[in-house]
Amino acid sequence: MKKIFLLFVIISVLALSLGMAATYIVGTSADFPPFEYVQNGKYVGFDMELINAIANVEGFKVQIRDMSFDSLIPALKAGVIDIAIAGMTITNERQKIVDFSDPYWYANQDVIVKKDSNFNVTVLCGNHTIGVQTGTTGDLWVSDNLVKAGYLNKNNVKRYQSFIYSLQALLNGSVDANVLDSPVAERFAEMKPVKIVATLVTGESYGIAVRKGNSELLAKINDGLKKVKSSGEMTKLIDKYFGK
Repeated sequence: MKKIFLLFVIISVLALSLGMAATYIVGTSADFPPFEYVQNGKYVGFDMELINAIANVEGFKVQIRDMSFDSLIPALKAGVIDIAIAGMTITNERQKIVDFSDPYWYANQDVIVKKDSNFNVTVLCGNHTIGVQTGTTGDLWVSDNLVKAGYLNKNNVKRYQSFIYSLQALLNGSVDANVLDSPVAERFAEMKPVKIVATLVTGESYGIAVRKGNSELLAKINDGLKKVKSSGEMTKLIDKYFGK
């Protein structure tokens, strides 16, 4: 009788274990519309719907955790989060630290100024001030192509923890321009009194990041990404957030 009872307990535990979906902590920086932002107290946007769609087809659950963009990779390394999705460009430097999924989006960098200003692309040179979000591709591009090349003084680059802060600095006149990812610049140009005066062709690819060596989770994400694309769900998300 004891053996039968023990066997029943083992079978029950296994059944429960198999029925419980894994839950992964997903880090994002929810200040990057239309990819991720907060609306009515909820995390929404293209990336948020994409990671949830991947989770649904792969049979796992996600919990979203908001943090500054430059904290995402350290959080992955430390095991604080399992996945990072935040319009993150796949770069050689980042690939040394984390593993990326297959690309899911492609973008360039745009330069935006106040709508009523007379600035053009020359705003990137001389004594003008440029706002960027810390640790982003825009930040790196300005440092590598303007500051190091001598076109812009390093003190004229103003770094902010959030694109929202950088945009606000532009609107209140604290900086003359922002450099940021094209889809986000286009969204801001629709919503705020700003305009795009130049596009910097950087040919970036966005990827979903996991801890270095976490091949099992990476395989799930890539498999889910393929399923979301082949089912037409990706096209629906693009239509919803970008009107394409």
